[in-house]
Amino acid sequence: MVFSSITFLFFFLPLTLIVYYICPGALKNIWLLLASLVFYAFGEPLYILLLLGSICINYASGVLIEHMRQKSSAAGMKLVLIISLILNLGALAVFKYLDLGIALASSIAQLFGQTGFMAVGLALPIGISFFTFQGLSYVIDVYRGKVGVQRNPLYFGMYIALFPQLIAGPIVRYSDVETEINHRTITADMLGDGMERFILGLCKKILIANICGEMVASIQANSSTVCLAWLSAIAYMLQIYFDFSGYSDMAIGIGLMMGFHFPENFLHPYEATSITEFWNRWHVTLSSFFKEYVYIPLGGNRKGVARQVFNLFIVWVLTGLWHGAGANFIAWGIYYFIFLVLEKFVLKRFCANWPRILKHLYTLFVVLIGWVLFSNTTWDGLVAQLSAMFGIGASLFNGASAFYGMEYALLLVVFAFFATSYPKKWYQKLPSPIRLFLGLLGFGLSVALLINGSYNPFLYFRF
Repeated sequence: MVFSSITFLFFFLPLTLIVYYICPGALKNIWLLLASLVFYAFGEPLYILLLLGSICINYASGVLIEHMRQKSSAAGMKLVLIISLILNLGALAVFKYLDLGIALASSIAQLFGQTGFMAVGLALPIGISFFTFQGLSYVIDVYRGKVGVQRNPLYFGMYIALFPQLIAGPIVRYSDVETEINHRTITADMLGDGMERFILGLCKKILIANICGEMVASIQANSSTVCLAWLSAIAYMLQIYFDFSGYSDMAIGIGLMMGFHFPENFLHPYEATSITEFWNRWHVTLSSFFKEYVYIPLGGNRKGVARQVFNLFIVWVLTGLWHGAGANFIAWGIYYFIFLVLEKFVLKRFCANWPRILKHLYTLFVVLIGWVLFSNTTWDGLVAQLSAMFGIGASLFNGASAFYGMEYALLLVVFAFFATSYPKKWYQKLPSPIRLFLGLLGFGLSVALLINGSYNPFLYFRF
């Protein structure tokens, strides 16, 4: 089930909220757990067993670690942590990376004249990367003593399975909602803010991201020119931002309607003036996870330059792999590793006196090329698009370029403006009646497009 569907908007969400508000305090978490399991089972009836398995493993790990702590058994605590890591990452590896491993093994076997191996072809469980990381963060934080153990299995299950952030984030650490799991209040302001935030995210997805996606598909179906290749790249750059940030907005909004404060995940990343700043604004909860649980434990920047570069390399290879098992994702991670290292040790001084607009253009260019790398799953596709963008074997302009330029260029400029912080600043200054009118208008337009549209999953569902 997706947020941007008639079923969710007019049946699942209203019913869930009505029953939630009626339930007495002790039953609210149990109702949310049941509703979340139904939400997940709607699209993944078989893999709900995997989700339940993740809940059981991480709940038991937390309880056992705390038991070992009370017995002053550091070795026991570490053993439980290691077993939990193996089980969590093992499940993620099997469902997400097994075919990649088989493909690599086949390539090696064929080098020695042996027959390759057949791919297993397991379907990727929706949200596995997100709920696995949430479970891991909880177990590690219990081990470190940063959070208290949750002894109520139903409450813990609700934390892992909570449907707003279950399948595409934000990655909510237990510490983010620890107090709210046991006790939370819902005010009229929170309810209003939550509805407003949800509608904002819905508009981002339906009125912008989906339209950008149609642009990309339409342009790529035609012969490529320099102009069309750039137009397609810019449309995808905007699509993935509005798609993913739109989902995060909806998740945060639903969370507010239920009394939860989820962490922000996007801070207008396309306003960044460096790649370092971009990654402090884009998918903030993922960057924070890798910093807290990988980069710092590896030594961070405390053990010399060579070790720091190595640590960054590990983090960015893992960041690429987190997004998928394709070579394009690994290359995308290494691509950002290179620019982050260059900025840290070379470009920071070199670019220090550049005008802000020049720094901004540099960042947008690097990010744009990164999305081209990210979105092309084949080497031939990547080479074809990059070649076209830089005029290698492609004409500058043709009739299709003129058509799509007139059709899409101005719209992309408008969408790019909405990716900045200015619309939000202006919107917040508007009188409440006008904000209410705009919200209802946006919701109505989104629903109208949904009724006349087709299935529109979020891009990050595949990760």
